[in-house]
Amino acid sequence: MLDPAVAIATSALMSTVLLVLLGSLLRSGIPGVLEWIAANLAMVIALPLILMRGRIPDALSIVAANMLMALSAVTYYAGCARFLGRSARWPALIASLLPLGSALVYWRYAVDSIPIRVLVTTLFSAAVCVAVALLVLRHRPRGRSSYPYWVTVVTALLFGMCQVARGIYFMTLDGVSSPLMFATTGSVILLVAGAAIMPTLSMSAMMMVHGVLLADAREAANRDFLTGALSRKGFEAVAHTQLAEAVRQGLPVSLLSVDLDHFKSINDTLGHAGGDAVLREFVRMTQMQLRRGDVLGRMGGEEFAVLLPATELGDAWRLAERLRNAVIAQPVTTAAGLCRYSISGGLAGWRLGDTLDYLSARADAALYEAKRSGRNRVCIHEASRSTNVQPSQDSVERASMS
Repeated sequence: MLDPAVAIATSALMSTVLLVLLGSLLRSGIPGVLEWIAANLAMVIALPLILMRGRIPDALSIVAANMLMALSAVTYYAGCARFLGRSARWPALIASLLPLGSALVYWRYAVDSIPIRVLVTTLFSAAVCVAVALLVLRHRPRGRSSYPYWVTVVTALLFGMCQVARGIYFMTLDGVSSPLMFATTGSVILLVAGAAIMPTLSMSAMMMVHGVLLADAREAANRDFLTGALSRKGFEAVAHTQLAEAVRQGLPVSLLSVDLDHFKSINDTLGHAGGDAVLREFVRMTQMQLRRGDVLGRMGGEEFAVLLPATELGDAWRLAERLRNAVIAQPVTTAAGLCRYSISGGLAGWRLGDTLDYLSARADAALYEAKRSGRNRVCIHEASRSTNVQPSQDSVERASMS
C-alpha cells in the first residue's frame, strides 16, 4: 500500500517542478502567471510541514500547513481570474480563509477531531475547485482553442468531487481520532488525488498560457509590424474564409485595392520615417471607416486591399470615396513636416465562379486604370459595374476591361 508520506512528497516535488516551469513564463507578461507561481510556492512550503507532523508543533504541521494549502487554492483562483481579465477580489478571497483558520484551531485545540478537520479543509478545497471551473467556463475567450479551458474546467470539477468524497470518507471512519486514519486504503487513494490538485491544475494553467502565446504568435505572423494591418498572408487567409462564407450565404462581396499616390516622393521628401508615419495614419483612418467583418491588409509597400463582405458595389464605392476624401482632408504631421497626399482605388465585385485571385486581379486592373487616368480617384472594373453605382464623373473613372 502507498505510504501517505510518499504521496505528499511526490506532490511537493511536482509543485516544485511546476514552480520552475511557470517561472519560465514570467517574461511573457501574461496576467495570472505570477499568482500561479505563488500558489505552487505555497504548496512547496506547506507539504513539508505536513510531513514533519509529530516532529514540529501542530500549530505548524496542522494549522499553518492547511492554511497555506488553502491560500494556495485561492491564489490559483486569483491567477485564473487575472488571466481571464477579471478582478481577483483579494479582500473576499482572504476573508474566506478566516472561517477555515478558526475551524482548524477549534477542531485541534478545543476538540481534537481529525475527521472534522479533514471535512472542513476538503470542503473548502472543493468550493475553490468549483469556483475555478465556473470562472473558466463563464469567461473563457471566444475565438480561441477551447481545449485547454475545458481541460481546466473538467479537471477542477473532478478534483472538487474527490475532495468532497475524501471529507465524507473520513466522517465514516470509526474509532478514536488518530493519525492512523490517514493510513487506510481509502484515505491514501483519496489523499493521492487531493495531493495532485495543484500540480495538475498548474499544468492546465500552462496549457492556457501556451494557447495564448500560440495565438499571439499566429496573430503577429499575420500582422504587418509597421501599420497593424493584416499582412498579405494574413489578409488572404481571412479573405478566403470571408469570401467562402459570403458565397455560401448568397451575399455580395466587393474588393477595394488602394495605392498611396506618389509614395516614393513622400519617402524622398520626408524620409522613410515620414513615409512610415503616413502609412500608419492611413491604416488608422481606413480602420475608422470600416465595419466589423471588413478585412484590411497591406499587400506590400504602399499597396493595400479591403475586402467588404455583404457589400454591394455601390456601397463599396461610397465607402472608398469617403476614405479618399478623408485622406485629402487630413494631412499627416510627421517629424519632417506636414504631408498632404492622396490615394487611388480600384473596385471589383464578386461574380459567380470567382476565386479571390480573380477578384483581386480585376480590382488591381481597376486600380491601374485609376493611376493611369491621373490618380486621386476610384475606378470600378467594367465587368463589376452595377446600375446602382452612380458616382460623379469627376471622382470616378470606370475601367473598360473584361
